Amino acid sequence: MPGTPSSPESARSPGLGSSSDPWIRGFALGPWQTNSYIIADPATKTCWIIDPSFGPEVVIDEVRANRLEPLAIVLTHAHIDHIAGIADVLEAFPGLPIWIHTAEAQWPGNPLLNLSDAMPITAPDPSRLLNHEDALDLGTQRWRVIHTPGHSPGGITLYHEPSGTAIVGDTLFAGSIGRTDLPGGDFEVLEKSIRDRLYKLPDSTTCLPGHGPQTTIGEEKRDNPFVPA
Repeated sequence: MPGTPSSPESARSPGLGSSSDPWIRGFALGPWQTNSYIIADPATKTCWIIDPSFGPEVVIDEVRANRLEPLAIVLTHAHIDHIAGIADVLEAFPGLPIWIHTAEAQWPGNPLLNLSDAMPITAPDPSRLLNHEDALDLGTQRWRVIHTPGHSPGGITLYHEPSGTAIVGDTLFAGSIGRTDLPGGDFEVLEKSIRDRLYKLPDSTTCLPGHGPQTTIGEEKRDNPFVPA
């Protein structure tokens, strides 16, 4: 949850086509304008739904309009605004598994942990627990899990090296970073995640965050006032 969210306009790829690069659609949803993403493999037309937030009907419609086969809901972390749309997605695509980092295995089903205690939201237990450096295959693509805690204990980045794409959740924003004043947050841990893991990626890497517009690793190393390189 950042201070000033905005739309991920440049996270909208052209038509599905036959590129070997990931096809990505981003949608800013709900009161916190949380970026929910569809990541698809054009070769197999399989996809993941990333962080379904409040009112995910537009995400569901996009999956159906492109005749994609969703394989999993993948969570960069389990705060309320990143899980609020899971029930609707599961109603549309019954039996879809949920993947999350092992440090937040209990969070989707616990309103005290996922910060929804004022308006309780729960989701089914995850089907797969992720860990640092896990390889995740989406059709012909291979993504890597990078554990980037600090905003929350189980925060992850999904990294596709061939295309230089990183889905960074609420770890890093354009000119900002994720909050660390929420339960489970830790600035020193977040700073270490950014310096030792994200800033080690190539400067040209495109970062698609959980809120706001996309950025690059090079831009943040140069200009981010919270974690300068």
